[in-house]
Amino acid sequence: MEEKRRHKRLDLDVSVQLERLDENGITTLKYLHVDVTDISRSGLGFKASKPLEIGTYYDTRIQIWTGEVVDAVVEIVRMQECGDDFQYGSVFIGMSTTDALKIDIYQIFNDI
Repeated sequence: MEEKRRHKRLDLDVSVQLERLDENGITTLKYLHVDVTDISRSGLGFKASKPLEIGTYYDTRIQIWTGEVVDAVVEIVRMQECGDDFQYGSVFIGMSTTDALKIDIYQIFNDI
């Protein structure tokens, strides 16, 4: 199968908190902790115990390998049930250039 991703996926041991945003920018869910399966400059794959709707937006706080926290907004674009959990694919729709560079730097060191 041909790889269609623009950015390489990285396996990463990080923690993420999600907070749902509704159409008015109001949060409707307290932070939900998820298990990250992969991350790239363009998005995040993760598992969660709660169902999330495709097309919904979440404020995320991603604690990366350096201990720093990256803030970004993601949109859920894919969901698959995995036993008692759900596997999700999301794309970053709001992230600072500085935070995106942190992911790029990790990828460079990971490739060495």
